Amino acid sequence: MVKGKRWARVLTGLVVLATVGAACGNDDGGTGDVPNGLTGSISISGSSTVEPISSLVAELFNEPNPDVEIKVEGPGSGDGFELFCQGEIDIADASRQIEDDEAAACDDGGIEYQELEVALDGITIMVNSASSIQCLTTADLYAIFGPESDGIDTTTDANALSEQVGGAGDIPAQDLEVTAPGEESGTYDAFIDLAGIEDTALSNGVAEEAAAALRSDYQSSGNDNVIIQAMEGSPNAIGFVGFAFAEEAGDAVKEVAVDAGDGCVAPTTDTIADGSYPLSRSLYIYPNVATAGEDEAVSAFVDYYLGEDGLVTAVEEAGYIALPTDRQDATRSAWESAVS
Repeated sequence: MVKGKRWARVLTGLVVLATVGAACGNDDGGTGDVPNGLTGSISISGSSTVEPISSLVAELFNEPNPDVEIKVEGPGSGDGFELFCQGEIDIADASRQIEDDEAAACDDGGIEYQELEVALDGITIMVNSASSIQCLTTADLYAIFGPESDGIDTTTDANALSEQVGGAGDIPAQDLEVTAPGEESGTYDAFIDLAGIEDTALSNGVAEEAAAALRSDYQSSGNDNVIIQAMEGSPNAIGFVGFAFAEEAGDAVKEVAVDAGDGCVAPTTDTIADGSYPLSRSLYIYPNVATAGEDEAVSAFVDYYLGEDGLVTAVEEAGYIALPTDRQDATRSAWESAVS
């Protein structure tokens, strides 16, 4: 979740917006006025990346609906889908699309869902500000984070593997201390996909069952703030988190550009929005369609999430990038079709 002073600052601004919206109505591009006077409970769990957005939407929704209890947690996309497909939560937050085995589990559990794209993000590589690393190729990322990187604790060793898989092998000299999301995280899976880890591993002879994985000997955490603290604590640290968390890190942390073959591109709102940053991705929520059809509070919450206050205000205040207007409209249309 959003922490500390920034959390208080964001909420102050959003509470003002919610008050104005409740009093004057909300021309939000398709979901109507802010609902009010509802009761009930809503449970949301999943991605720690999406958690700040859902938390902000919940705060806004609660202003005119204080009797709706909304619980938002961020243990990771995989953990969220597990709870969701068991019918234990109403909405799953996800920083990746649902996987086939998770979809099958939902089907087995009789859970009907709708995938809703809500924001754009860029997985951001970080190092300590004392590091000389400025840009890494996808071959470098494989050499530092991939399944063949166990035991590699210096860039000298990483450079040898980088060259082996087509890289230049010119990462600046330093020791390596890797801290990153664990397997329960959607960011873990998205990084493997976007950085081409699995394809590179297969091309280099790694067995299929071991290719879609990161090294096994790094420090994993489901808490993005813990990862950032690791970056701050050592000049040899390297890791990755979602863009909003990286942007909120202090001066002790430096963001690293990524070169996927077209030159070094740094993560910014513009490069993520236009897709030129190689590790750009979409963020999602997955509501339970049947629950929304039966529970007015859940239905109204999703409608509100997909309005201007959710898809623009909360997304941007949480530090992510709003979807282009046509994709916002597509998300709303998908939801309307699912519940009609």
